[in-house]
Amino acid sequence: MEFSALAGFLERGGPALWAIAALSVLTLALILWKIAALLGAGAWRRGGVERAVAAWGRDGAAARAAAEAAGGVRARVAGAAMAALERLPAAAAREETARVARAELARLREGLRALELIATIAPLLGLLGTVMGMIEAFQALQATGARADPAVLAGGIWEALLTTAAGMAVAIPAAAALTWFESVAERVQTDLEDLATRLFLAGEEA
Repeated sequence: MEFSALAGFLERGGPALWAIAALSVLTLALILWKIAALLGAGAWRRGGVERAVAAWGRDGAAARAAAEAAGGVRARVAGAAMAALERLPAAAAREETARVARAELARLREGLRALELIATIAPLLGLLGTVMGMIEAFQALQATGARADPAVLAGGIWEALLTTAAGMAVAIPAAAALTWFESVAERVQTDLEDLATRLFLAGEEA
């Protein structure tokens, strides 16, 4: 019964509402996948790598072991910087560290373009559905002429407006999630730059 009611609700909005419903499912899947991916990448994990960086100037082997044990994106970049500092000149080590950091940041930002696209096109789909519904409503009004029932016309209009509301309902959480994920990636980028700078400074002092 509930499924039939939902299907009837979607049928009123036409193809645009069906497309928006599919986007809502995709948006939820992307958000859940992205949260799991960030957790797996250790986007919020800092403690272990801080200990590794603090140990770098005193004991390189202990610092590398601490970075490996810490895991996460920060620890991987820190470990790559330590390895580069040990086997490459300073300039080449910086380039190698920057390369690894760019790859890790690109991995953190995977899926964000899809969320950005959904946040952009969902309201447009809603507006398209509303325009098409209004066209149908006014075509019906023209066909009936003076005998038009205002209640029927009003019903057609609110059904058309369903798609606009649905498009906004999908776009708002998609845009909010996109902003949050971008802020997480920016925070990780800032941390990586700070960690790399501290490692290189410690290497110069050693």
